Amino acid sequence: MAEQTVTVTVAYGSTKHSITVTGQDGSEATVKDLSDALAQATGVPAPSQKIIFKGKSLKDMEEKLSSFGVKQGCKLMMIGKRNSPEEEAELKKLKDIEKSVEQAAKKLEKVDGELTGLKNGFLAKDLQAEALSKLDHRVKVASEQFMKILEQIDSLSLPENFNDCRMKKKGLVKIVQKGEHVGLVRRRIPWHGPVNEPCGGFPGPV
Repeated sequence: MAEQTVTVTVAYGSTKHSITVTGQDGSEATVKDLSDALAQATGVPAPSQKIIFKGKSLKDMEEKLSSFGVKQGCKLMMIGKRNSPEEEAELKKLKDIEKSVEQAAKKLEKVDGELTGLKNGFLAKDLQAEALSKLDHRVKVASEQFMKILEQIDSLSLPENFNDCRMKKKGLVKIVQKGEHVGLVRRRIPWHGPVNEPCGGFPGPV
């Protein structure tokens, strides 16, 4: 059985890095796990990396390292170019924005959980309208936060050669524009659902 944690030596230029990789959630380590570790150790972003083992490029990020024969003590090579300090500065901005997206999504998950509790009758009916109104307000705040985040992303002007940043920006725009975080939760609040959708016995806002 392959180990969940493996330590390998990766040559990058004239430097050799001892990299310890641990699989996620108890699974075997993957090429992506190694790539993420190399990005931290060398400063070369994952999209710019080319990881080579026994003359073969490890391209499939989700593939287990063991499937390529990579095991404890193996030696690999990586080639790739570090980002410029200017691109790293922009990438940091995008990573900070990504954290804001994650935080907003977590707040909505909490609202969704509370809404489920209400629908399961965990609150007296005479208190449900007020509780739902407060939940609705929190969803509106989150919606406004997502719009501000989108405006923040749009305001970033990135040079054509900032490939890593442009990929990150594109991914964030897709996540925010989907609107699933807000839309799905709001549709579960009775007075935002379709007219023919059951309201679960909840009264609308007064």
